Amino acid sequence: MLFNSQPFLFLFLPAVWLGYFWLAPRHALAGPVWLCLASLAFYAGWSPWYVALLVGSIAFNHGAGRLIARWREGPRGGWVLAGAIVADLVLLGYYKYAGFFAASLAGLTGLPLAVGQVVLPLGISFFTFTQIAWLVDVRRGLATDLSAWRYALFVTYFPHLVAGPILHHAEVMPQFADPANRRVRPDLVALGLAVFTVGLAKKVLLADPLGRLADPVFLVADAGTVPTALEAWLGALGYTLQLYFDFSGYSDMAIGLSLLFGIRLPLNFDSPYRATSIIDFWRRWHMTLSRFLRDYLYVSLGGNRRGPARRWLNVWVTMLLGGLWHGASWTFVAWGALHGAYLVVNHAWRGWLGDRLPTQGWAGRAYALGAGGLTFLAVVVAWLPFRAPTFEAAGRVAAGLLAWPALPAGGPFPHLVGDFAPSPGPALAYLVAGLGLVWLAPNTATTFGLREGEAAGEGRWRPSLAAAVALAALCCASLAHLHRESPFLYYQF
Repeated sequence: MLFNSQPFLFLFLPAVWLGYFWLAPRHALAGPVWLCLASLAFYAGWSPWYVALLVGSIAFNHGAGRLIARWREGPRGGWVLAGAIVADLVLLGYYKYAGFFAASLAGLTGLPLAVGQVVLPLGISFFTFTQIAWLVDVRRGLATDLSAWRYALFVTYFPHLVAGPILHHAEVMPQFADPANRRVRPDLVALGLAVFTVGLAKKVLLADPLGRLADPVFLVADAGTVPTALEAWLGALGYTLQLYFDFSGYSDMAIGLSLLFGIRLPLNFDSPYRATSIIDFWRRWHMTLSRFLRDYLYVSLGGNRRGPARRWLNVWVTMLLGGLWHGASWTFVAWGALHGAYLVVNHAWRGWLGDRLPTQGWAGRAYALGAGGLTFLAVVVAWLPFRAPTFEAAGRVAAGLLAWPALPAGGPFPHLVGDFAPSPGPALAYLVAGLGLVWLAPNTATTFGLREGEAAGEGRWRPSLAAAVALAALCCASLAHLHRESPFLYYQF
């Protein structure tokens, strides 16, 4: 079931919302149990068979967490933690990486290795990482609520189940325990509907059309043809914007849905394409994944405690594994390795420049503009292996980016097909509009006051007739496009 589908919007969501606020005031556990069961039904809409896998994973990790809490001060708790994490990673590895590693090993050794067709369970990366974080937090004494039903809700809560954000138990579950959140809060309902509408519009009005613009370019490259320079830039920038609006739109919808139930989820995006360095980019892009990689992988590798060289190696390895987390392909590994190299260079540059980094006056503005442009270009280039199915296809698009922008005999876009084939005008308009929004427009966090430490609704937006009319128009335009239903890109990760 998709957030951007009519069954979800007009059947599932109203039924779950009404049921929750009818049950929640009656008993402290009634609301969580209802939401947990509804979330399992939401997951079953994709595949009822994998609900058993999800429930089994929850039961196993909850049992391990209780043992860790019992033996938290001694070595036995550490052994249980290690064993549970290994079991989680083995499960993830089988479903996500068994075929990839078997094919890679067969290519190296020539042995006939194969594991057959393995269907990737939806959201397995997200619910696995969420549970690993909880186990570690239990060991550290940061998660103390061991209620089985509340833990099950923490993992399955449908706004974040299949594509994040990756949650900490302590930042969400105390909100469900707050009696104030067991009754309808009209201010949060209005805010949630507004945020959800913006996210839906990002998905169906921007991300999906940009995908139809970018896809033909990568298909041509995968078929063996080098796209023209204009096509290559159209495809690269189109995918850069598609991925942002798709995943940012999903995250906005998740935050908006959760606000309908009185629960605040953490922010996942903060204008990452305005970053002036790769370090800054990763503080703004997929923020909960960056937090997880930092707190549970980078720190475990030693962090910055063993000198600059070891620190840079830890950064690079963390990003390499972060790339592999996104998918079972060497192209994702290359994307992670490239971003790891970017971060190493960025840290080395900052270390060398030190206090000489210009921050004030015209020099500071010029540096920020140049650094922002270079960062954006580096991110665009790194998205090529992330999007392309093979290194060869990524190389052809890169060759197109470097080609002289001459006008071919077949016009500027001879390989463009589909919605934008008759005229490049709408394609260019979408690119200009997308770049204008990500570079110049206030983001969701600023508009609606979603940053940590802000009261929900402290942003620029205020409930008013004009705001209601604008949001209603945006909602109607989005609903009119639901006939072209498409899954979110991060569902495949």
